[in-house]
Amino acid sequence: MRLLRTPEDRFSDLPDFDFPAFHADVDHPLHGIIRIGYVETGPPDGPTVLLLHGEPSWSYLYRKMLPVLAEAGIRAVAPDLVGFGRSDKPVDVADHTYARHVEWMRAFAFDALDLRDVVLVGQDWGGLIGLRLVAENIDRFAGVVAANTGLPTGDHDMPEQWWAFHDAVQNAQVLDIARFVQSGCERTLTEAERAAYDAPFPNEMYKAGPRALPALVPTTPDDDASEANRAAWKKLSTSSLPFLCAFSDGDPITEAMGPVLRRTMPGAAGREHPTIAGAGHFLQEDAGEELARVVVEFVRGLERP
Repeated sequence: MRLLRTPEDRFSDLPDFDFPAFHADVDHPLHGIIRIGYVETGPPDGPTVLLLHGEPSWSYLYRKMLPVLAEAGIRAVAPDLVGFGRSDKPVDVADHTYARHVEWMRAFAFDALDLRDVVLVGQDWGGLIGLRLVAENIDRFAGVVAANTGLPTGDHDMPEQWWAFHDAVQNAQVLDIARFVQSGCERTLTEAERAAYDAPFPNEMYKAGPRALPALVPTTPDDDASEANRAAWKKLSTSSLPFLCAFSDGDPITEAMGPVLRRTMPGAAGREHPTIAGAGHFLQEDAGEELARVVVEFVRGLERP
């Protein structure tokens, strides 16, 4: 597997993102060693949340949430998916599979960092990967916050807006990362923020990850990932793991999934599931502080007297 690594100077002077950068090497007998970049805030002995981003963003998306979580005494860990951010980037689109992304994040969270009693916060692909992680390693988790995400199996068609995004990525000769992020936000990004989203990708060779992920979403019942996702649904729907939905009111791509998760997950029953108002698909950009406060309240509610 041929890998690229974004030069570190690309990440200099990013607005509101002066958190110390770390990395962990994960090793796999088939994939070899891959470096995963991440940022971490808060006390090392605090309750832990794992913040997983999606397509085509990176951990920069969580910059508004990290200080709020840290101030509340929560250890917040925000990795970059392989192919994104500071993480190594496989050059070949075919090197990216759903199963590999799940395994890479599993190895990062449990082999490298040995996270336990962790709360998943997953948005977009952060939920597609994260909910699989939870289902397949349920003893490692204390709870789930699902935000504008889902776990598709291909048994139901994706929304028209998602297909438009899928086709735009497939057909783009030059993939404008910042433009795609902006299209999922209600607020207007500054030029510096747009540059920060572009920072991990010096040229098209670095963009195999963003190019690959839309095509990896299961859209037919016999997709490569469909059976594993059905198994995850089965496991999650019989677990009492505390589960919170925190969806925005402005995301047509995932809005139908919120009610399904609330109805299906036993750990969601009897909870007040907030709707984040005035936010688009990337609710961390539009209402990051508010989402962080929701996560803080959820984590505090898990603490035993």
